[in-house]
Amino acid sequence: MAPQPFSSSSPSAADVLRARYADRLPDSVEDLIGPAHGKVPLPLHIAWSGLRSYDLDRPRQRMSLYRTVLAEGQRDDLVTFLHRDLLIEQWPVLRTLVSRHIRTVWEETFPELMRRHRPPADSTG
Repeated sequence: MAPQPFSSSSPSAADVLRARYADRLPDSVEDLIGPAHGKVPLPLHIAWSGLRSYDLDRPRQRMSLYRTVLAEGQRDDLVTFLHRDLLIEQWPVLRTLVSRHIRTVWEETFPELMRRHRPPADSTG
């Protein structure tokens, strides 16, 4: 069978990745009701190598869990393992640790992730 020629209408790899992450998103950050404290074991389909249990009371482990779940989790995993307040609190650093596709999809869908860390508007006008 001859290879198919490249079509300009084919989606780019970036478009495919963004669509994959967008399909996993919860309807709202309010849906993120995961734990805020304690130890959290991740299932094999999310963390198949390395650390599988994370202590949310240890900032580095918490950041690592969030990074892993954002990259590998499905919609149910995001809701189960992520906590709204922790995600918003960690987002300024976390956004630098995830791929640009994940960052773009989450920030475009949930602008509240960025609101907390914008500089205040000049009120001296």
